[in-house]
Amino acid sequence: MYKSDFPIFKNNPNLVYLDSAATSQKPQSVIDAIKDYYENYNSNIHRGIYKISEQATDAYEKTRKKIAKFINAKSEKEIIFTRNTTESINLIAKTWGKENVKAEDKILISEMEHHSNILPWQQLSGEQNICLRYINVRDHKLDIQRAEAEINETKPALLAITHVSNSLGTINPVKKLAEIAHKNGGMILIDGAQSVPHMQVDVQSLDADFLAFSGHKMLGPTGIGVLYVKEEILKKMNPFLTGGGMIKSVSRFETEFADHPYKFEAGTPDIAGTIGLSAAIDYMNTIGIERIETHERNLTKYALKKLSGLSEVTILGLPFSEDRAGVISIVVDEIHPHDIAQLLDENNIAVRAGHHCNHILMKDVLKVTATTRISFHIYNDENDIDRFVESLKSIMTKIKR
Repeated sequence: MYKSDFPIFKNNPNLVYLDSAATSQKPQSVIDAIKDYYENYNSNIHRGIYKISEQATDAYEKTRKKIAKFINAKSEKEIIFTRNTTESINLIAKTWGKENVKAEDKILISEMEHHSNILPWQQLSGEQNICLRYINVRDHKLDIQRAEAEINETKPALLAITHVSNSLGTINPVKKLAEIAHKNGGMILIDGAQSVPHMQVDVQSLDADFLAFSGHKMLGPTGIGVLYVKEEILKKMNPFLTGGGMIKSVSRFETEFADHPYKFEAGTPDIAGTIGLSAAIDYMNTIGIERIETHERNLTKYALKKLSGLSEVTILGLPFSEDRAGVISIVVDEIHPHDIAQLLDENNIAVRAGHHCNHILMKDVLKVTATTRISFHIYNDENDIDRFVESLKSIMTKIKR
């Protein structure tokens, strides 16, 4: 139904794209918005007093307001533009983390985290003698009882947790975890890379202190990310990078920084990417995030049913439920995921194969080296899944010969 809005499918009519967890495709409206900026009002923002600079500044700042509304932040002042989810999490580790997490304090993450939500905390723990601890994954979901006991016992300064697993599709109860963390005096950072593009995320309802996500996974361009921080926290944070655009005044030996969020956006930002992200949000709002979520949930149910009929295929993750999003990882008996992905590509079917930046989950928990992963967005349909399953069956038949 929505495929016609995406030029890549017009230019590649036989393409089955099942890798939206890595990056999503872009509708024509997003491409047009970026093209319009470069062709008609390309200029730097905030400091220009000429017409096209003011137009670019207006478009850039309107995106900030639009994002605040999209995730129900109290104010656009709580929205910082970054390059991606990875940079957003690093920003918190290098600023709030360095200033507030002291030696012997605890940081709690989970075994299903993407490397982007592990490595910054590993580095911080090494630099400041912080104890890094893990919530266990049991039966493809977090051990919530153990997590609650761990939080109550250790009172971590920060709980950094993914909202949706990029390998298992598990939707974590982040609202409950936030409540437990706050009762024990801690903060919560939510990795929303796999949730914000696919479901309603309300930062006030979740009581998130920090939320990070990427534009390129939500039908927008690459190179633009978002970090939400509660304003009362943001006011006390020092900048991550310094330079132009984030100052009020500079003297020989002192600098007065700009107010938030601008003091966290040093240098010329990704103006075109921000404008493209604005168009992506417009597109998603036109469809409705609830409709997107329902569509992907129906596709997930359909795909799980089709795959469950293949005896050689092991499906990782929860059975279909309210706690499962549109990400499915599988292991096929005696066939390496890379071989499956390469052979599927010969049929113009794009999937992801590997460890998905989940070494701990793969090696320590699931005991696999790699999986084949499919993931959905609004442009996918049941025909895509049918072609994938039929091609997978053909591959298994050929190799077993």
